[in-house]
Amino acid sequence: MIPQSFIADLLARVDIVDVVGRYVQLKKGGANYMGLCPFHNEKSPSFTVSPTKQFYHCFGCGAHGTSIGFLMEYAGQGFVEAVKDLAQSHGMVVPETDHLVPAVREEMQAKSLALSEAMTQACDYYRRQLRTAAPAVAYLQGRGLSGEIAAKFGLGYAPDGWDSLRQVFPHYDDSALVEAGLVIDKEEGEGARHKRYDRFRDRIMFPIKNTKGQVIGFGGRVMGSGDPKYLNSPETPLFQKGYELYGLFEARQAIRDAGYVLVTEGYMDVVALAQMGFPQSVATLGTACTPTHVQKLLRQTDQVIFSFDGDAAGRRAARRALDACMPLVNDSKTIKFLFLPAEHDPDSFIREFGADAFQQAVQDAMPLSQFLLNLVSQENDLSTPEGRARTQFEAKPSLQAMLPSGLRLQIVRGLAQLTQTTPMEIEVMFELAQPVARIKVAPPRSKRSAPLGLERQMMRIILAYPQLAELMDAAALAAAAEMAPDGAQMLTQLVDVAQSVGQPAQFAALAEHLRSQNADFDELILEISGQTETDEQLMRLELIGAIRKLKTQKMEAEQRQLANSGLKNADDMSRYYELKKQLDELRRQNLEEIALR
Repeated sequence: MIPQSFIADLLARVDIVDVVGRYVQLKKGGANYMGLCPFHNEKSPSFTVSPTKQFYHCFGCGAHGTSIGFLMEYAGQGFVEAVKDLAQSHGMVVPETDHLVPAVREEMQAKSLALSEAMTQACDYYRRQLRTAAPAVAYLQGRGLSGEIAAKFGLGYAPDGWDSLRQVFPHYDDSALVEAGLVIDKEEGEGARHKRYDRFRDRIMFPIKNTKGQVIGFGGRVMGSGDPKYLNSPETPLFQKGYELYGLFEARQAIRDAGYVLVTEGYMDVVALAQMGFPQSVATLGTACTPTHVQKLLRQTDQVIFSFDGDAAGRRAARRALDACMPLVNDSKTIKFLFLPAEHDPDSFIREFGADAFQQAVQDAMPLSQFLLNLVSQENDLSTPEGRARTQFEAKPSLQAMLPSGLRLQIVRGLAQLTQTTPMEIEVMFELAQPVARIKVAPPRSKRSAPLGLERQMMRIILAYPQLAELMDAAALAAAAEMAPDGAQMLTQLVDVAQSVGQPAQFAALAEHLRSQNADFDELILEISGQTETDEQLMRLELIGAIRKLKTQKMEAEQRQLANSGLKNADDMSRYYELKKQLDELRRQNLEEIALR
């Protein structure tokens, strides 16, 4: 768990204008910066970045957040990954790794830098080699690829030599080259002529990039017959196949524009589809689709379409993708499966039938629910009890992997209809978590009413200017707790967080902390992120006035209560006149403040 104090310190050092400016062209407009929103299509800028609040906000689609949130939404990073990315770029060490001895940490960072530099140099070398490799150029042209698309994906060529990389790396015996997966050391006793040799030889090279655009691995494809058809980088400190997706870095904006991502099986499919008008395509890296892959894709878009060859291998790959999706699917996400004819992959299909036919095939892709029910029932005789029981048996693991949702209930109902049972019976037999079909639906719990009046006014000011939370003393919080229907829980939480989030307190740090704790603050954060800048001194005076008014209301309520009781004893009389004196003083202060304004 990364401490909130570190996140607050990080956001205080990071300038969101620089972070967003790496991806969005921004222009100064008053106190803020403006640009075209990267999260939806627009022709006039409605996307603002506030250097004061350290927050971005789009008036068109409502997207908003901090530097951390922007990297999560735009680059598809997880929270920890985004924090580490920002920390690294500002020379900070995330406390999570602070247990390392400084010397060890420095050694790890130096090694990572050396591996990254080696991959970049190798990529540049392979790209230069492609320019003069006539057979490789002819092969790519024969596949219909333009020079522009080859440049976009950084395609290259590894020469047919045992140690061609020696031209790039004078220290060819450097251990970093082995750790990066660029060269192979011969096992003792092998008969090869070379003790060390290039891993990739006489292959078209596809650089694999992470979300920051750094080269972390390669896929090498033979141009004719040869085995293996694709040769991938091994697992390295930079590269894990089960986590990365080929083409995701290049496809991010296209995915947002299209509203979906197309997952294919090969590098060439991705490049060819981009050439033919489908740049929203990515591919797994010679391995089965994993839940991490799916999670990464669902951060980019709400719709994922898997495209598989129609042969037996494609069906097996689809089944593995389905299994990876089941723990992550929910009612707000759509996952579909596109199966092409057995003799085609996306590249060959689109060349034979054209882009319009492929677009139609994408639109007609099979929803996950239909694919699952087809899969578990297609080889079973549903006219027999045994066939129906077998269908249930095969569906059970997938349904048990799903979270309770409306989609799971729909699949349960479909399975029940196929197997002549009831949804309740399926849920009982499968021991599904939080069964839906066999419980009475309780009325939805009403969301907490948004704070109104003075409470909301004070919250808006403190959220926009966290440093003003110091004005909220114990008496003010006690008055708010007594006057608000729910005891001013949100206001109290806001003040506590604002006073503990660290100095200098920032709207961005406070918003990031609150969003991780209580979704009720989302509406207020969105409202503040979109409002124009105001003078802090005016806000200070407004908050002081609101606190004074709140205390006045509390005292007046107590005074009325005493008067209605008849002032039965001396203590009541004393308290009544003490309140009157305090109220007179508050009103005097209020008049003086009005005169000063």
